[in-house]
Amino acid sequence: MEEKSENKISLKVLVNNLTNKVIFAECDNDFVDVLFSFLTIPMGTIVRLSHHSQSLGIGCIDNLFGSVESLDLQLFRTKECRDMLLHPRNGAEDLLRNLKLKYDQCEPPRYFKCSNRYCRNFAQRFSYYETVHCCCGGLMNMETIFTTKQAEGGGVFVEGPGRFIISDDLQVLPPFTCAVSSVVSNHGLMGWKSVEELTFNVGVDEVLNLLMLSLVSETPLTETLLKDKTIPNMIDENLDQDLCIEYREVEGKRNEEEEKISIKLIVSKSKKKVYYAEVGEDFVNLLFSFLTLPLGFVIKQMQHNSLKGCIDQLYKSVEDLDEQYLKSNLHKKKLVSPKLLPGFGYKNHLLGIEEASYKWTDSVEPKSHCKEDCIDFVDPKSHHKKDDKDCGFLKGPAMFMVTDSLNVSPISAIVGMSILCELNVPVTDVEVRVAHVGKEEAIRLLVASFVCPSALTSVFLTKPKRFGGLGCLSFLI
Repeated sequence: MEEKSENKISLKVLVNNLTNKVIFAECDNDFVDVLFSFLTIPMGTIVRLSHHSQSLGIGCIDNLFGSVESLDLQLFRTKECRDMLLHPRNGAEDLLRNLKLKYDQCEPPRYFKCSNRYCRNFAQRFSYYETVHCCCGGLMNMETIFTTKQAEGGGVFVEGPGRFIISDDLQVLPPFTCAVSSVVSNHGLMGWKSVEELTFNVGVDEVLNLLMLSLVSETPLTETLLKDKTIPNMIDENLDQDLCIEYREVEGKRNEEEEKISIKLIVSKSKKKVYYAEVGEDFVNLLFSFLTLPLGFVIKQMQHNSLKGCIDQLYKSVEDLDEQYLKSNLHKKKLVSPKLLPGFGYKNHLLGIEEASYKWTDSVEPKSHCKEDCIDFVDPKSHHKKDDKDCGFLKGPAMFMVTDSLNVSPISAIVGMSILCELNVPVTDVEVRVAHVGKEEAIRLLVASFVCPSALTSVFLTKPKRFGGLGCLSFLI
């Protein structure tokens, strides 16, 4: 039996002593639930957690996070908007509270109801913040408990109890002989003399290392359990020159009449490089929304683009795992097609990510006559103001500067000139180009922000060396 406590999960690990590498680990559903939960984590939370362990260069996402921190609060639509980006809520938070090992040591999710008991929406309207107002004018500051009914049988995502094997690159497989043989054969073992069984007690520090290493390493179990804890940088400085960020419609057909965002790119004609862009608040809303996106959504949009890590193997494990091992198809969708919590999206979001919906079940009624009503969450970005409903995080109209590495600041001619001056750019080498950003470009920006140090150049100027997919197109006029 594996020894478990509130802060530790014990793993049995098979190690190849000749190479000092993990062959595979054996565990029960508790640890698999922890690994699968990685796919539900918003990117802003990953950046925040990386700051608590070791700084991780996740493309340009880190710069977006820093920009939100440094921008004047007056630029945001409400003061809650900044918190939504720096501390985005997890769309599966109702399930994650049941994890055996809770690696995000922040406060448990809180929910509030209108303080006016005579409000006609008192029973069905909730808020994430106690500082917002209900449509009746009352403060949403009465804390309440809001839970989701859990299926029986133990486990958060995985049907338990059960046993699994986990390869060094985080493939999760049932412990069948054929699966074990496949993993072992990848290590070229000819005999068992060099194999040793070890037991490790995995806690919060190890789980956070696994999360970060899954983004940058193909052997996160080995790096976490057997080697030093130095996390390599995800950014490849040479990646821009040959990265082909493919775009494929995941669902539905491309809308030729979609709304597009226009931006101005300040470009070096000789170096084929974007120095910065002059944009409106709609483009910055798109960039900042990347922080609210669950990791599983990002991996789904990447559509097998090259990654230094192995998080895509974990995603594929969920896709391939037989439904008998998961709690339900709904639980699987929360991992491979995660949604935002209500209020975290906005109208005309170019990435098209959906918000989840919740229903209130009247448990007083007999089971056969249970009444379900949709729960209404007050949008923290607009409170109860109808004119601002479904708007983004920033006030408008407003103009901003966005550097190639996605640092965002209020527009300034002086700052723009100083950037060109510091880079010693001749005035004659600078030109202004207009780019139009639709869904395709938005997905390419999302991918680039995840893996590239120069996102704007990668998406709008780079001509990939390898072809074979969509996305190798020009969006400039």
